[in-house]
Amino acid sequence: MSDEVMTLEFDGPVAIMSNNRPEKHNAANNAMDQRLFEILEELHHREGLRAVVWRGNGPSFSSGRDMTELGVREGEISDLEFIERGHRGTQGFFTLPVPIIVALKGWVIGGSFERALLCDMRIAGSSAKMRLPEVLHGVVPDTGGTARLFQMAGHGLAADLALTGRILDAEEALRHGIVSRVVPDDALDDTVLEIAHQIARAPAFTVKMFRRTLRLLAQPEVDLSMQEEALTQSLVFASHDYREMRAARAEGREPVYRGR
Repeated sequence: MSDEVMTLEFDGPVAIMSNNRPEKHNAANNAMDQRLFEILEELHHREGLRAVVWRGNGPSFSSGRDMTELGVREGEISDLEFIERGHRGTQGFFTLPVPIIVALKGWVIGGSFERALLCDMRIAGSSAKMRLPEVLHGVVPDTGGTARLFQMAGHGLAADLALTGRILDAEEALRHGIVSRVVPDDALDDTVLEIAHQIARAPAFTVKMFRRTLRLLAQPEVDLSMQEEALTQSLVFASHDYREMRAARAEGREPVYRGR
């Protein structure tokens, strides 16, 4: 097993990105984020690339943010600058010239779930369990996934998942159109790779033009949402209620919120 937090392999015209912290259920740390953005940049310049598969080694796609690195930053950087820097890396999902198909299994949580929502297709293994727990931690989802979830499943489900943090299983996700297929876990990788190769065999320009249509339909809402999320998350980090939540948890008491 490679020591890299994310690996990149190729199967002919298909790239395979694998989250590679299986012992942590692929919890995303700063190194994994950096490697993801590097891979996306590399794939922009890959000759003959026709599709990308994104998957996870081990039992889960990703259990979300590694809580041991929550809020850890290098150098002097404001909350807004920190969030916008992550958004710039995330733009690689939108500008990559080929489709990204995501293989979801086990835990699919938080920002990792949001990034999967930004991709072209999601195929779920039967074990997949999706969550948006950010509000329970005193923050808001800030990776663009709220807009995608709103587009796929509507206001009601987006509010339900984000405000309660409840688990969405694979079959319910299929009913809401969040994933397009559910397969047994042991067939997940083969199924997603075959879909990628099926797309790779289609006329490249035709695929590109169809994705252009989808992007023109969906992208403006996502871009607007990400701009708003950067501002609202910055306000949350500076709020009394966020500081009170953290203090109350550290002190083992009930928080007293002021709504500001």
